[in-house]
Amino acid sequence: QVQLVESGGGLVQPGGSLRLSCAASGMIFRLYDMGWYRHAPGRQRELVADITSGGSTNYADSVKGRFTISRDNAKNTVFLQMNSLKPEDTAVYYCNAKRYSKDSWGQGTQVTVSS
Repeated sequence: QVQLVESGGGLVQPGGSLRLSCAASGMIFRLYDMGWYRHAPGRQRELVADITSGGSTNYADSVKGRFTISRDNAKNTVFLQMNSLKPEDTAVYYCNAKRYSKDSWGQGTQVTVSS
């Protein structure tokens, strides 16, 4: 059974940085496409960034140039480095694992950007 555990969220001032981690278990991590999504109150859940099993990356326009997704297959972990954070980045961030159109989700980690 796939398990995804996010960490690294918190409260940060505008312009600050956070690094989210997602530790995966119960799966052959290197075979999965991994992604980060976010859900803010009153808005639909949206894709932030994803990285394929082969290492190709994709970003939402709103985070391009500020966020970087990466993966460490040896540690079964995917990361999201978030720089130049803005109040509109405030949301619950979820880790996603996908293979053969089957999705698995973590429990989410709260990111709050506020002064």
